[in-house]
Amino acid sequence: MLIKRGIPVSPGVAIGPALVMGAESFRIPQRFVSIDAVDTEIARFRAAVESTCQEIEVNETLAKERLGAEHAMIFTAHLMMVRDPKILAEIETLIREKSFSPEFAVSRVLRQYAKRFQNLGNQYFAERAADFYDLEKRLLKQLLGEKREELSHLTEPVVLLAHNLTPSETASLSKQFVLGFATEVGGHTSHTAILAGALELPAVVGVGNFLSDLSGGETLIIDGSHGTVIIDPDEETLAKYHDSEERYRSTNKRLESLRLLASETRDGVRITLMGNIEFPEEAESAKHRGAEGVGLYRTEFLYLQSQREPTEEDHFRAYREVLKAFPTQPVVIRTLDLGADKMPGQLQAEYADGINPALSVRSIRLSLTHLELFKTQLRAILRAAVHGDLRIMFPLVTTLLEFRQARMILGDVMEDLDEQGVPFNRDVPVGMMVEVPAAAILAEEFAREVDFFSIGTNDLIQYTLAVDRGDPAVANLYRAGDPSILRLIRNVITAAAKYHIPVSVCGQMSSDPMFVPLLVGMGLRQISVTPHAIPELKEIIRNLTLTKAERIASRSESMDVARDVESYLRGELKKICPESMD
Repeated sequence: MLIKRGIPVSPGVAIGPALVMGAESFRIPQRFVSIDAVDTEIARFRAAVESTCQEIEVNETLAKERLGAEHAMIFTAHLMMVRDPKILAEIETLIREKSFSPEFAVSRVLRQYAKRFQNLGNQYFAERAADFYDLEKRLLKQLLGEKREELSHLTEPVVLLAHNLTPSETASLSKQFVLGFATEVGGHTSHTAILAGALELPAVVGVGNFLSDLSGGETLIIDGSHGTVIIDPDEETLAKYHDSEERYRSTNKRLESLRLLASETRDGVRITLMGNIEFPEEAESAKHRGAEGVGLYRTEFLYLQSQREPTEEDHFRAYREVLKAFPTQPVVIRTLDLGADKMPGQLQAEYADGINPALSVRSIRLSLTHLELFKTQLRAILRAAVHGDLRIMFPLVTTLLEFRQARMILGDVMEDLDEQGVPFNRDVPVGMMVEVPAAAILAEEFAREVDFFSIGTNDLIQYTLAVDRGDPAVANLYRAGDPSILRLIRNVITAAAKYHIPVSVCGQMSSDPMFVPLLVGMGLRQISVTPHAIPELKEIIRNLTLTKAERIASRSESMDVARDVESYLRGELKKICPESMD
């Protein structure tokens, strides 16, 4: 049994066979074979070895003819490895004595060799480890065929493991077959982490290098509540986690009973809990959990789910679907919030040489640079707004000029729709995300012109603390409780109050139970969160008093170290609602 630790980003427990997504993404379909099939399986393995040798010999000949004998030696070395009697004997022993499938035995033995070479701490040997991984892929290709395993084509439940998952890959995961996932890289607020919460898949990211420690098909446990990945667990650990699964379901059932109760403090202060969603179909789920509208609809996933840009009708249908779930409650549509580096098609090629996507052409900058793209989305929003309380929110606004330009383009779109006789809502509220320190500092100036604020803590923390929110190497520096963050949030709330405009928080900070009393105490009366967090946060709010919340906020804002703030908040949460800490 091997235990790895990472960053928990989506709660719950997943137990199942591992699917390791490598460069070739081969899936090992089974771990064991029946005893009476052992001889047949060994014959199949030997045939795969022979085919692999023939393939390598062809490559060796080509390399010798075109590049010379020196380069051909690479393939000569691979031939020696694949014919090594010791390696072949180890693989066949696992098939014969443990009834391992040839695929699983190959992966197990070759990855063990690769790991040994990596651990020698020498660059030369580390490169030899890569040879073992290459040999593994060659043999698996012969055993399984050429076809690459696609995430969208899974037919059996698996626990997914990868170095990283792109947002589009994560968005395509089937909850029917993917029980949970873990990645070597990533952080609390990466798009992959956000999507894991949206899909309600137990997930751990930022585990570090661990894919070489296991083979596809091994039993795996993902503990998305505590950030633990357990490879090949023993019987006692399996029993413990099966019990944990049951307790998790029991807790969810208890919290489910709160969904229809009012979200208000013990002394009667109403706190509106809204949902953050990525996909239209999430709206019904958010409503079921007690959401009073959508505080953040991340529309970029309309772009990530396809290799083409969504049409006006694609946008319109998606927004109408969300409004069907919330026909009379607010739905806040955030316009495209992606960097061009993640866009499909021509835009990605256009910005391929960007040095730092987080500081380059992204979000409102991208929209203002590519007006047709922007206008297509705005037309759909204005048309859909006829059917409900739809609101527009511009992301990553840094200057007043940006906001004014975006609003001017919105006016142009209204004129076009008017001229064409297309029905639309002219009185759509227009707000902005506050997620850049410059915007938070100038909150009072912005408050004179916007209809509402929504504080996006994910990027606000990243840009204020100069910490890449997707980099596990600096994950310990990414602190929502940092005094600078609290001061910026306070500045925005004060400005909003002065000009009588609504303000909410929609970043991951608001979905973290320990920060809810602080945010309420700071004056927030509207919070937008991951839908699955709504029942738990409602329980905390219903056990809280405004006096207590204000005292927590005052004490937190007097501290000068993030660690002390967060330690204090955890202690206070345990007093308010002990169940949230279990």
